[in-house]
Amino acid sequence: MERGRVREKTASKPIYWSAVCLNGSNFVMAVTDVGLGYLQFQKSNAEEGVDVEAWQAFTQWARKMGHPSDWMQHEDKLKPYMQQVDEYLRGERTTFTLPLDLQGTDFQQAVWKTLHDIGHGETVSYSQVAQTLDKSSAVRAVGTAIGANPVLIVVPCHRVVGKNGALTGYRGGLANKERLLRLERGSE
Repeated sequence: MERGRVREKTASKPIYWSAVCLNGSNFVMAVTDVGLGYLQFQKSNAEEGVDVEAWQAFTQWARKMGHPSDWMQHEDKLKPYMQQVDEYLRGERTTFTLPLDLQGTDFQQAVWKTLHDIGHGETVSYSQVAQTLDKSSAVRAVGTAIGANPVLIVVPCHRVVGKNGALTGYRGGLANKERLLRLERGSE
């Protein structure tokens, strides 16, 4: 992967995480010593901690990455990643140079790599992603892989829309998907 690295599951490693607020949006973010592994929106204000739904999603991801004893709340480790995402949300960045530490099946990894190739401000359909992978009949599987993306924004699944151009599912919520697309088109 050009802008990051996708990895197969390996032995447990430290996970540094925190609830963060970036340009008015609240997230749960986590990194390993390799790179950014998790970035998801959450409903709670970051100063109040992590909401139940966001915590459940984070722990489901984190258990795949390592043992709970290896999870450490450590915002300082997140700072370089926070800076780039914040710059993006302020409209000052169109690409990311963050190292990634993504875990997934070979198919998920192929889908996530394809998402990296969608340009800033552009959208493609789920069908187009499937065609890019030479898997035209796998549109539903593509949707499932996109839904499993652990690093929203940086792996830009918000740029995938329905065949008719309509906004469709987004783990971060359709309002956030719409906001990100408007930001990228310069209308935010």
